[in-house]
Amino acid sequence: MNIGDKAPDLLGINEKGEEIHLSDYKGKKLVLYFYPKDSTSGCTAQACNLRDNYDALRQAGYEVVGVSVDSEKSHQKFIEKNSLPFPLIADTDKKLVEQFGVWGEKSMYGRKYMGTFRTTFIINEEGVVERIIGPKEVKTKDHAAQIL
Repeated sequence: MNIGDKAPDLLGINEKGEEIHLSDYKGKKLVLYFYPKDSTSGCTAQACNLRDNYDALRQAGYEVVGVSVDSEKSHQKFIEKNSLPFPLIADTDKKLVEQFGVWGEKSMYGRKYMGTFRTTFIINEEGVVERIIGPKEVKTKDHAAQIL
């Protein structure tokens, strides 16, 4: 998925088992952020920063949806533990991470594995990708400011 591309309407299934569609956010900008794993330090810092600045983001016309390959149950715990006010998509079949090109080989301590690259897509009111904040640019503790 690149700047100027039209995002798919069906984004996935949220933590409650409900389908999330891009059309649910018609007339708003959507912050679709992909993150590696629920309840890890960086992902928690990022989610909490978006939570703490959620009102400011909404006042600026944004809605927030998080995506990881964790299960609905894992997402429910993550949301409850951190009082997250936005939905999280459980992309367990990896359809969305592959569609957006954020799934690939990563390496930690010399070990290679497949995982999600922390990436944020700003999708405009017409459903077109307007901005991409890539893995090397995302500041987990100050992510809302990057978006605004």
